[in-house]
Amino acid sequence: MKVCNEIAVDAQRITKNSKIYTVCKMTHAGGLLAQTLPAMSIGAEVVIEDFNAFRWVREIHKYTHTHLAPGHVDAVIQTKGFKDLDLRGIWVTCGSDSIQPYMIEFFVRQGATFMANWGMSEIGPIVINKTFYDVDQIGATNILGDTFYCDWKMVMNELVVKSDQCIYDDWFHTKDLVYLDGPEMYIHDRLI
Repeated sequence: MKVCNEIAVDAQRITKNSKIYTVCKMTHAGGLLAQTLPAMSIGAEVVIEDFNAFRWVREIHKYTHTHLAPGHVDAVIQTKGFKDLDLRGIWVTCGSDSIQPYMIEFFVRQGATFMANWGMSEIGPIVINKTFYDVDQIGATNILGDTFYCDWKMVMNELVVKSDQCIYDDWFHTKDLVYLDGPEMYIHDRLI
């Protein structure tokens, strides 16, 4: 847990002065492990509420960080107030399902720093990610990232990882089929 917290704090630039707005369920890795426990481990402020897109739009300006699942992103984008929302100074981490380029673009255009994140319960919440600061960085669909907090290899296109965050001592087969485009990794399918 200590390693997971340290990586999450580092990857998301969480400090003791950060204010975390947790809207994912605490039974969800994004709710508990991606920001909430890491922030608490260094004494940052954390507010936990059930997700409501309209309330999120009204309240987010009070915070520095939040974690949203892609379904939350879609709900927030569809609110009446989103088009006028100023997200400068807000760090939005997104994960738990495929992250589409339009999701990143909408938030970055509103001024947010947007981190597309990939992790799993077995290997840690913050494992592979990419942080977007402007729309020129946005590329293909289903990005995993270009920053790796694990050792990794591909075996017949399946992502296999190993790290201090992993609950296994040896390599873990993720069942995610991936490909590289330059330094960035993308997911294109999942083994059943």
